[in-house]
Amino acid sequence: MTYAETLNYLYAQLPMFHRVGPAAFKKDLTNTLALSSHLGDPHMKFPTVHVGGTNGKGSVSHMLAAICQAAGLKTGLYISPHYRDFRERIKINGNYIPRKAVVEFVESNLQKIEEVQPSFFELCVAMAFDHFARERVDVAIVEVGLGGRLDSTNIITPELSVITNISYDHMNMLGDTLTLIAGEKAGIIKPGVPVVIGETHPESAPVFLEKARSTGSEIVFADQHIVASPLREDIQHRGIRTFYHAARDGKTWMSNLELEAGGPFQEKNMATALQAWEKMKTIFPNIDENALKSGLKNLKQLTRFMGRWEVIGNSPTVLCDSAHNEAGIAMAFNRINNWPHRELHIVTGFVNDKPAEKVLSFFPKNASYYFAKANIPRGLDARELAQQAASVGLTGRAYSSVKNALKAAVKRASPDDLVVVIGSIFVVAEVVPDPRRA
Repeated sequence: MTYAETLNYLYAQLPMFHRVGPAAFKKDLTNTLALSSHLGDPHMKFPTVHVGGTNGKGSVSHMLAAICQAAGLKTGLYISPHYRDFRERIKINGNYIPRKAVVEFVESNLQKIEEVQPSFFELCVAMAFDHFARERVDVAIVEVGLGGRLDSTNIITPELSVITNISYDHMNMLGDTLTLIAGEKAGIIKPGVPVVIGETHPESAPVFLEKARSTGSEIVFADQHIVASPLREDIQHRGIRTFYHAARDGKTWMSNLELEAGGPFQEKNMATALQAWEKMKTIFPNIDENALKSGLKNLKQLTRFMGRWEVIGNSPTVLCDSAHNEAGIAMAFNRINNWPHRELHIVTGFVNDKPAEKVLSFFPKNASYYFAKANIPRGLDARELAQQAASVGLTGRAYSSVKNALKAAVKRASPDDLVVVIGSIFVVAEVVPDPRRA
């Protein structure tokens, strides 16, 4: 098979969550374990850090990977979903898995794939672990796909577990209360393995404390010890840098920490990453303060981090962000409303298996809207979205594609306006630039 034929096989033959939704979610680890056993259990051949949570797990995963890379460790990074290139999911030191390796993995394991009939995500996890083992990584940062307890990545026993936070998302699969959602996320806490929780919440904290008690795991809540306060945000032509002051237990700890990223969410993500770093530096060699500072400063260069609070155009400023649930959207617009601009133009779209009205209630009413359907089967029809938006007081037009919606917004906007692309990672994916060509 060619690489294109291999991708077509993966997309066409295997149930893919980001395309078809809950039907692709397998509620046990049987397939993943079967594939792993067939491959010789590659996930047991390198140390890992497991990162879950509702919001911020992708950012924290990239931060920790960058820190490990800056320390000189050969670092694997598994994330999901991807924006532009399937191979974004599987990286070593920021380099995508080679096309040849993807083809060879599928060809050499085709009989087992046909026998097991895994989901797309299950196969991706197996491919990632096999690639990391073959390349003999020193450590792999593994981002949870969905939930935790039944997520395909949860076959690992990591050196450290990290849970960023808990919010409402994927309730049809994880539960409709924060307690139930926390129970699923807590599934990545393993016996004797320390765990860092990013945020203390009255509904989720007891769940994590009880799980850690039952597994004999040391537990620490990052926000009870570390505060990362932004000092300033520098907006550049193709990106944003933020400088932070970090306090630990009420005392100045580190000042002028530079992060090659921006956005209101990164304050909490930074605190979580700093607390995780405190644990990791006792486990992995050379992860000292120099590695911490260098990794965060060169986050995008090291890991090809993308799609979060990213400036992709100027005059007018065009800002992309992957916030897509209530907590993320609310935080994003709180910052956007204070961003200097004359008028606000919002390009947005959603998936069709989540209720949009509740999230739309967090969108500002004093903006011009450009509704679009992401180019995936799960995409919510733009006209239907426009109707739902109108029911909460948001008005605008429906467009045939995300690119056409953005083109219309930029054309209508004046140079000192702000254009925001937000609502679903799959909407952002259609317009965010490839970091390899930036």
